[in-house]
Amino acid sequence: MDLKHLDELVDIARDRPTKRLAVAAADDRAVLDAVNKASREGIIIPVLVGDQGKIEDLAGSLGMDTQDMTIHHEPDPAKASRKAVALIRQGEADILMKGLVSTAPLLKAVLDKEQGLRKGGTLSHFALIESPYYHKLLGVTDAAMNISPEFQEKVDMINNAVEVFQGLGFDNPKVAVIAPLEVVNPKIDSTSHAAMLSKMSDRGQLKNCTVDGPFAIDNAVSKEAAQHKKIYSEVAGDADILMTPELNSGNVLYKTLMFLGGSTSAAVIMGAQVPIVLTSRADTEKSKMMSIALAAAM
Repeated sequence: MDLKHLDELVDIARDRPTKRLAVAAADDRAVLDAVNKASREGIIIPVLVGDQGKIEDLAGSLGMDTQDMTIHHEPDPAKASRKAVALIRQGEADILMKGLVSTAPLLKAVLDKEQGLRKGGTLSHFALIESPYYHKLLGVTDAAMNISPEFQEKVDMINNAVEVFQGLGFDNPKVAVIAPLEVVNPKIDSTSHAAMLSKMSDRGQLKNCTVDGPFAIDNAVSKEAAQHKKIYSEVAGDADILMTPELNSGNVLYKTLMFLGGSTSAAVIMGAQVPIVLTSRADTEKSKMMSIALAAAM
C-alpha cells in the first residue's frame, strides 16, 4: 500500500504515542501556528523554548491554551537551541523544531560532540512530496544540506531516507539515483556513483530498500519514458525516493515541484538521534504542519 496524500501522515501520527516537540526560539508566529494545529490534532505536546513573554502573547493571539504546554524562558536564540537539544538528551522531548533562529546555530547545537544529538553518520534533508502528477507520495533528498556529497555521504543519505519510510511502516522503498542520463559515463561522477549504489543494493549492502540507477528524472517517475528507453527495472516509473546528485539539482527540483508543479511537502532533517523539523519562511502553512506530522508519525 502506498501513501497518496500528506494528510495521511496525521492519521499515522494519531495511532502512535504522542510526541513531545521541543521548539528552539519558539517566539515565532508562523511556527507557533503550525505547532498549535498539530497540538489540536493530538499528535504532539509543545515544549517551547524562547522568550516566554513573547511566546505567551503570540500563543494568546492564536488561541493556544498555555496550560497544555511547557515553556522554558531563554530569549537568546543560540542558547535556546542548546536548551532544546538538552531537553531531548534528558528525555523530556522527542522531536526538535527550528523556530526564530538561523539554521547555523541550531545545527551547531545538534552537532556538538559532547552535548549534541550526533548519531555518527551524515545529516541530510528529506522531503516527502505530494504532487498532482505522481501516483503516490515521493521522497526527495537532498534539497537543503549536502552541497556536493561524497560517495559515503550518499550512502548515509539513502539510509536516512529509508529510515523515514520504515518509521512510517513501509518496508523496502524503491530508491532512484538521479543523474543527467541513464547510462554510466565515467566522466560524470553521478552516473558512476549511481551504478555503485545499485550494485551495493544488489549485494545487500544497502538494507531495507531497492536502489537502482543511474536514472534521468523522466525514467525515474514515468514508466512510459522508461519503456521508450528500454529500461527494465522495478524502480523505473515507480520510485518512492529520488536521490539527487548534489545540492544544486536537489534544491532546483524541490522548489520547481513546489512553485511550478503544484506540489506540497513535508520535510525533516534526518541522521541525528531524533527527527529535526526545519521549515523555511517560504513554506506554506500546510507544509509546516505536515512537516511536524511527518516527524510525529515516524
